[in-house]
Amino acid sequence: MRNTLLAAAAAFVIGGATVGSLISYAQPAPPPGPGPAMDGPERHQPGPGPMGWMHRWGGHHRPIAPGTFALVFRQKDRNLSAQDVQKVVEGFLLWRGNHTWKVIDVAPASDGAIGFSLATQEGSVIAKFTMDPHSGRVTRVG
Repeated sequence: MRNTLLAAAAAFVIGGATVGSLISYAQPAPPPGPGPAMDGPERHQPGPGPMGWMHRWGGHHRPIAPGTFALVFRQKDRNLSAQDVQKVVEGFLLWRGNHTWKVIDVAPASDGAIGFSLATQEGSVIAKFTMDPHSGRVTRVG
């Protein structure tokens, strides 16, 4: 009985030491000391944080393809209409917490894109954009 307890205690101590060393290794690096401001490329170096692990997998190569765990499959051609563009932009404004701006002048443009404007409640135009109906890419035009 004594040998069993001694073996269990030894295994517990060895396991605790192993876990402790792994936890201390996984701790973030201490913040940098006084030095030059990080204006250059070193500002974009991966650090401790939720996305720093991606750089340890070989730079920008991702171990899991983007969209693997997406709720809805993204279509290659979104086939957006003018009404769809208006809904998307209104949803974006709401998602960002903007309840005062509105989407106006939604109409197909000459290059095949769909143009729209963002305006205040009074109707003054803030900016003009176009959205590609196939990719959904937004471009500011004014």
